[in-house]
Parts: sequence; C-alpha cells; structure tokens
Amino acid sequence: MIEPGSGILLISDPFLKDPNFMRTVVLLCEHAEEGSFGLVLNRKVQPKLGELIDALTGIDLNVYYGGPVQQDTLHFLHQVPDLIPNSQLITRGVYWGGDFETVIALLLKGELDTAKIRFYLGYSGWGSGQLDDELKEKSWLTVQANKHLVFEKDEQSIWKKSLQQMGGQYEQLVNYPIDPQLN
Repeated sequence: MIEPGSGILLISDPFLKDPNFMRTVVLLCEHAEEGSFGLVLNRKVQPKLGELIDALTGIDLNVYYGGPVQQDTLHFLHQVPDLIPNSQLITRGVYWGGDFETVIALLLKGELDTAKIRFYLGYSGWGSGQLDDELKEKSWLTVQANKHLVFEKDEQSIWKKSLQQMGGQYEQLVNYPIDPQLN
C-alpha cells in the first residue's frame, strides 16, 4: 500500500457502508499530522456551475460532490497552471485551486478548455490521525493519482479504473457486489 500524501487516491473498500464514501475515489490534496483534505472524484451533483455562481450564469459545467464537509464551499482541480495563477501542484498534470477571478474570466471568454477543470462542492476532511486509523482498518486502498483518472470523462468508471490500475488481486474487487449477501 502507498502511504497517504498529496497526489494519492483513496479508493473505498468495496464493502465500505458509509454513504458519504461508498464506492468513491478521493484525491488527497493535503496530508499532514494535523489532518487531511481531499476531494471525491466520482460523484456528480446538481446544480450546474452556472446555477451556483451568478457571474457564470449560462455556463453549463458539471459540479461534483467533494465530500461531506462545508458543502457551501467550491473547490477546483485543473490542468492549466500557466493560465491560473497561484495553483498548487498535487501530482503531475493535476493542480488544485488558484485565482478564482481568473477562472471566471477565462470561462466567460471561452478561453479555458472545460475538459481540463473540475469543480467540487464541499470536501472530505480527516482530523489528526483519523485517516491513518481508517487505513489501518482497511477502509481505503491507495494508489498514485494521475490526470487520466482525475479528469476521467465517465466519472462512474473512476472507482473501477482505479482498482484496475492497482492490478493483481485488486482487479477482482471491481466485480464485488455492494452487499455480498446478495451474491
């Protein structure tokens, strides 16, 4: 198992029953002794971006569920640090945040490839030692993130593709039912 850190994917165990994280993949953006911060990659929500931000009315971009913490906050991942100042590198080809006013201007002018940016409501957070405990309990599997998984067009396939990237015994997990008693 890969140690948790920025740029690591947390793949929920196939039998994890927590409704916030069932069959999810979380990109860790920060992991430190005082806690961890990440974004759920594979759960689309309503409304669209233009319905959330008045300045972007008419911009029909999907928004994703970042996690159960602070659902009134908006975060974004992107692949264009040359266009968005103050971005933080998470892993090769994946950046978090940056100047939001610049993002708005780029979207309004049509100068930002919308396949290279994703928006998230809320985030996933863990207090000091909490994520380490969940990893010991085997609630999560870990794998290195890459831009192809983070920006996968079919968000419903991210969980399976992340497990397949792990290879070996983990590839079999993609076929496990949510409730093994139903098998």
